[in-house]
Amino acid sequence: MAQDVIPRDLLPKELRDLDSFQLVKLGGSDITVGRLITGALIIALTFIVARLAVAAIRRWRARLDESDAPSVYIFEKLVSYGVIIIGLTMGLTALGLNLSSFTLFAGALGVGLGFGMQGLVKEFMSGLVILFDRMIRIGEYVELQSGQRGIIQEISPRATRIRNNDDVDVLIPNSQLIEGVVANWTLRGKTRRFHIPFTVAYGTDKAAVRDAVLKAAHEVSFTQPDNDRQKTQVWLVGFGDHGLKFELVVWPNLEAVKRPNALHAAYTWAIEDALRAGGFEIPLQQIDLRLRALFGEEGKAALTTLNLKPAKPAPVAEAPASHNDAADDVLLPIEAPEPTPPLSKS
Repeated sequence: MAQDVIPRDLLPKELRDLDSFQLVKLGGSDITVGRLITGALIIALTFIVARLAVAAIRRWRARLDESDAPSVYIFEKLVSYGVIIIGLTMGLTALGLNLSSFTLFAGALGVGLGFGMQGLVKEFMSGLVILFDRMIRIGEYVELQSGQRGIIQEISPRATRIRNNDDVDVLIPNSQLIEGVVANWTLRGKTRRFHIPFTVAYGTDKAAVRDAVLKAAHEVSFTQPDNDRQKTQVWLVGFGDHGLKFELVVWPNLEAVKRPNALHAAYTWAIEDALRAGGFEIPLQQIDLRLRALFGEEGKAALTTLNLKPAKPAPVAEAPASHNDAADDVLLPIEAPEPTPPLSKS
């Protein structure tokens, strides 16, 4: 209140009269010009302090390791919300409002606002759950059921902002992240496996294709070194209309995972280089036409009519056994779920 901040005896008579000038009587309290100015200054100062505090915490968070940044982000949001709530309460008190006298009015108003603002309340509570649940954190790469993919940039009271690989910011209501299915590609700093398909012509040496493609994949700068659980492999996955269908199965590093389209294109480029350098045929779409009968004759009789001799079948050489990466993958033990780490103190 103005008379509590500056003694009335030190104010000029005109300001003392203006300070005590009553604007309105609300809830049993007299709202004067002085109280209105004081309350407005406190509220304005509150938002300034909140903004400065958030800016300082963000600079601190930018200097931390990526693993510690999400915990500091939670601390940043709590400080922001706390300063604003305390400042608004102090501003209303300085305005001269007796908050206890508004209990009945606030209850009736709350019921009315509850129906109109239940969506906002739902999103705000969902945002708090996301912050403290820690299954989705700042800097992680997520994919929604709608197909939206991107890096979590900000979790605000109403929506979560993700940025896709084209630098487009997409706002997702917080409740959708709570109620829907979300694929977190980089949960707790872990990478994921990618499957890059390619096809070669029938009759190609599978082992030679595997060796050439593996060498090309390991030469890509963001391919992680092999270990007991994560190995770069080549799988034969099917028999297509025009050739053998393979997949390069590869574990890139965490930063590359966050750019899946460019990653897929980079490995496809490397595979084509390897197949072309090794002389392997990449089959084109084609149609084979086979005549079952000629002039009413089939088989050897048709060849005799054309004065042709049936070709002698070529001797079939026994193919050496080749390494089967997919069989090795099946034999890997299932990884046990990790315990959830405790919430670190900020």
